[in-house]
Amino acid sequence: MGIYVILSRLTDEGAETLKEKPERVKEVNQELERMGVKVLQQYVVFGEYDFVNIVEAPDNITVMKAMVELASRGTIRTVTMPAVPVDEFLEALKK
Repeated sequence: MGIYVILSRLTDEGAETLKEKPERVKEVNQELERMGVKVLQQYVVFGEYDFVNIVEAPDNITVMKAMVELASRGTIRTVTMPAVPVDEFLEALKK
């Protein structure tokens, strides 16, 4: 399983949805899980992005498909980055 960092920004429509139905955040997390992407940690942040999510998924394609599904709704835009644990990275450098 891979770890990914997802930075997300609500569109105007997404902000409206969240204001009217705050529990939608948790519903989307459940939808992601059904798509094979498990939310490990989730934060609301200030600045350029609205949320930072740390997720786990079996592969890049699973995450990409999930992000396309979310983007197609018009309520959110994302930036997704694969994350490698530091110890794993250091071991790879030694080989």
